Amino acid sequence: MMADTWDSQRPLYEVKANLFKGLSHPVRVRVLEVLSAQPEASVAELLADTGLEASHLSQHLSVLRKHHLVAAERRGSLVFYRVAHPQVVDLLSAARALLTEVLHTTQQQLVSAASLPDISRPGAA
Repeated sequence: MMADTWDSQRPLYEVKANLFKGLSHPVRVRVLEVLSAQPEASVAELLADTGLEASHLSQHLSVLRKHHLVAAERRGSLVFYRVAHPQVVDLLSAARALLTEVLHTTQQQLVSAASLPDISRPGAA
């Protein structure tokens, strides 16, 4: 049975969880961010940007392809990658906005906590 057929028989939340597994490594997120900023990038460009060994980058690109997050095109001896769907860029943008909001809230909580009296020292108020 093909993977797409198998996916269509599973509940949507399971398929979504698999998509997030494809995003669950910082290198893969970095690759997607690089690809989001340009129409495409060669493997050599991705290697230079990530600083990874070719075999490690290849493994991450394979996961991204498996989860339909990137598409590859061979031209002669070079392979070029691009974001497979514009919604991937939207997803990265939404994640960045969410993270910014969470960090802002955390920063406000830290500021509030810093203004509380220090109860660890006797007589401190």
